[in-house]
Amino acid sequence: MEGVVRVLLMGEAPGPRGADQSGIPFWGDRAGKIVYQALEKAGLAEVPPDAWAHWDGKTLKELGLKPKLRCVALGNSYPRCPTADGHTFKAPTNAELKSPENQTRIREELRLAASRCPGPLRIIALGKRAQWLFEELEGAPAFELHVLPHPSAQGLLQSAPHKGKGMRLQDLEAAWLARLAALLEPS
Repeated sequence: MEGVVRVLLMGEAPGPRGADQSGIPFWGDRAGKIVYQALEKAGLAEVPPDAWAHWDGKTLKELGLKPKLRCVALGNSYPRCPTADGHTFKAPTNAELKSPENQTRIREELRLAASRCPGPLRIIALGKRAQWLFEELEGAPAFELHVLPHPSAQGLLQSAPHKGKGMRLQDLEAAWLARLAALLEPS
């Protein structure tokens, strides 16, 4: 984490084919594509043009493609892909999120981000598990918490009225992007 940080985006955990392979939060994750599109549109990230055509964590790493971030830091509530079979993502459990090692890691990430933030640190938690972690977190520097649904299709549909019945995923993504864009605006 280098430079000024005004906002910290925290996901739930790296996806098995994306960030778990690339080592960079959201980088190569299916749901991460929408995150980087929003960051790029807000002027907070530069994404190498070739990355969009090769959006897979392992491929992005092999090609040496990385984003450049400005005034934003990215992280996950849990540091590795929680999976039972090595291929399918599952949300981290309460026990995994509350483990002493994970709590220490999260407090350190927040301390570092807060030390680089000229004002109050804004955290945007993406998903219910990330939200739960930050609502339960003790002993961390002060922060301002905002919550958005996880940007996956499942997260967007689950958070929509009537579980998204009768709605188009494209419209839910557009609404989510608008909400994230508003939260990324300097305060």
